[in-house]
Amino acid sequence: MLHQDTTTPSLPAHDAMIEAPADAAPRRVATAPRYAEDQSRTPYADAITAFGDSAPLSLMVPGHGNAPDAGAEHIAELFGARVAQLDVPLLLEGIDAGENSPLQQSQRLAADAWGARRTWFLTNGASQANRTAAIAVRGLGERILIQRAMHSSLTDGVLLSGLVPSFVAPAVDARHGIAHGLTPESLDAALTREARAGRAVSSVYVVSPSYFGSVADVAGLAEVSHRHGAAIIVDNAWGAHFGFHPELPESPARLGADLVVSSTHKLAGSLTQSAMLHLGHGPFADRLEPLVARAFSMTSSTSMSGVLMGSLDTARHAMASGEERIGRAVRAAAEIRDRLQQDPRFSDIGDGFAEFPDIAATDPLRIPIDVSRLGRSGHWVRGALKERHGVYLEMSTATSVVAVIGATREIDVDRFMVALDEVAQEAARIGAEPMHEFPELPEPGALRMLPRDAYFGASEVVPAAQAVGRISADTLAAYPPGIPNLLPGEEVTADTVDFLQAVAASPTGYVRGAADAEVAGIRVVVD
Repeated sequence: MLHQDTTTPSLPAHDAMIEAPADAAPRRVATAPRYAEDQSRTPYADAITAFGDSAPLSLMVPGHGNAPDAGAEHIAELFGARVAQLDVPLLLEGIDAGENSPLQQSQRLAADAWGARRTWFLTNGASQANRTAAIAVRGLGERILIQRAMHSSLTDGVLLSGLVPSFVAPAVDARHGIAHGLTPESLDAALTREARAGRAVSSVYVVSPSYFGSVADVAGLAEVSHRHGAAIIVDNAWGAHFGFHPELPESPARLGADLVVSSTHKLAGSLTQSAMLHLGHGPFADRLEPLVARAFSMTSSTSMSGVLMGSLDTARHAMASGEERIGRAVRAAAEIRDRLQQDPRFSDIGDGFAEFPDIAATDPLRIPIDVSRLGRSGHWVRGALKERHGVYLEMSTATSVVAVIGATREIDVDRFMVALDEVAQEAARIGAEPMHEFPELPEPGALRMLPRDAYFGASEVVPAAQAVGRISADTLAAYPPGIPNLLPGEEVTADTVDFLQAVAASPTGYVRGAADAEVAGIRVVVD
């Protein structure tokens, strides 16, 4: 029987509460953490640096021999000599092998920094974290309740592990095509629904923050999950910087999450493809720790990159010791918001987050900008900024663009605002473009087959109209809003086909996972 915790997860002494409207969720943000470990240390980074400085005669992999002038010239020419020197293999005594290795020390420091019980370094991104978490929680039971705005890698983990999913829909901003999150009440209702149907859930998966920076009441969601006897995974991929500055939301590991997916490279400054998976201190920690360790061995490479892991170690150090620098990034983001507020051509979409009860806080380092008053799509604005001004934004929708400021980043606010102004002037000169309305988001079809069986079974691509009533073998998600509309094992409905084709036909939409760009055909299970 699962351990059930009926108490609210206790908050550490450094957690703070900000007053919110009476009908809103409590806004939990971080204050300066009091670390148990000496966060000034970088054991793993120091160890690979010492290896590189030792001028080793390397007769092992990697084949470039860590020799910038005698085998790694091509690496050195592209990246510089240091990358070749620090590209160490695994299983070296004094680096990652042996008791209390520098790698183990660095992972303990990361766990301390994010408020976790244990942390794993990953070199296959947060996608690896999602797959690892899904495989691990299968050890708690086969049923998982998933917020239906999950990353596709979580679906991969469901397929790999044989989990039986059910779903709960997040709040959706239909105007901007944005999926937000869940309230504790909506999660409680979904878990109660499953239990009454004889489908008691053993794990829950939620997303916080969203792609647009909306943050859920993670502590409330964790309390509800634990009360129902379920462990909670928080996809915090876009919130790896949380907990390191008073104006940032708190780290989910400190709010009761059992597993936290952390895409460290996104805003916390490690190299692309590096990430972490954190195990919390909750009621499932003892059971989950060996399960995660075993799942990690299934999903990780046996040749994990020393360069990527070194970047995780130094990114952790930069975050844990960088409150002042993070504050500069927060202030730069605030300045952009202030200047947008004074310009009638733009608005900050985050100003409307108070309308959604699922949003407990906002990530100040993500700036979603409504550009619809320009009469041009967000895709056009994003492209014009890139092509004419060398300004690269994270994403765009039909009505918006999203700017992301890394937690340790220093940016030229004036350069960005001047570029945005010039693009707005160009839009006024060339005139408006046709805007497309998307149909209402359809309800998903019934799950008629286990996703694993549907995915691996015999399949065929049939005309979309003929797919109605049959079982999907693929995952299809229309953007906007990026919520999976079809999953393996689900029945294809006429409403879903109409929606997918309407989005695909729009110049501002596309369908990820489709057999063709127009969704003329859909892959289904052979009858």
